[in-house]
Amino acid sequence: MLKTIDPILGPDLLWLLAAMGHGDDLAVVDANHPAETIARATTSGRIVRLPGLAMAEVVRAILTVLPIDDFEPDPIRRMLVVGDAAAVPAVQKEVEAVVAQAAAAPTPLPGIERFAFYEAARKAFGVVQVGDARPYGCFLLRKGVIAG
Repeated sequence: MLKTIDPILGPDLLWLLAAMGHGDDLAVVDANHPAETIARATTSGRIVRLPGLAMAEVVRAILTVLPIDDFEPDPIRRMLVVGDAAAVPAVQKEVEAVVAQAAAAPTPLPGIERFAFYEAARKAFGVVQVGDARPYGCFLLRKGVIAG
């Protein structure tokens, strides 16, 4: 346990976040996502599993330590609903509210088609799989820099 560090951010997740470089993406995905397969293709090859947690609480915790890329117009992206690109499921609305509260990125979050999301996730630095089983709880967060 560390002071001022959210307990959701365990040692494996903190390593993953600290090891990322500017411009690296982190795939934060739901329990339905093929996370193990995707993680093997990532830069680090690592997956951090956070069972029993809701997506919004995990993203909130991550945003307490991860700088989001402010050089990028869309540093946080979500997976689009198959067959209904205009839909924004509850899990995505909750994450958008967390992102807006943290002022981490412009909202609403832009979407990526399902298979394009999988391809982008394979190019990420690593994967965090959250126990939230609601579909379309899949996001890419791009790491920024800390100036000064």
